[in-house]
Amino acid sequence: MIDRLLRFALVGGTATLLQFLLLALFVELLHTGEVAASAASFALSAGFNYWLNYHFTFSSRKSHAQTLPRFVLVALLGLGVNTASFAALLTALHYLAAQVVATGITLLCNFTLHQYWIYRRE
Repeated sequence: MIDRLLRFALVGGTATLLQFLLLALFVELLHTGEVAASAASFALSAGFNYWLNYHFTFSSRKSHAQTLPRFVLVALLGLGVNTASFAALLTALHYLAAQVVATGITLLCNFTLHQYWIYRRE
């Protein structure tokens, strides 16, 4: 379990780095609104996150037909938690600091759902 949690954190960290790079790109270069940029960067990094978690973290033997719909539901839940947290924090923090806190809030919920619902071994 600890090994899997560490792999989950590594994958999540990599996907989060991608998310932050995309967020900065959208805000700084493309002049996208912060909340829309946060939501878009979260959504884009989710596919990368799914692939790495499926193969590396959980070494899933289930078909994508079984795991992908569950992942999409969890990602949508995470998107909602992330976006709502980010929008609330944006009133008091710089957008990158707000994203750091929003990411932390989303992490625990996501790991639990990945571990016990999406990739659960039967």
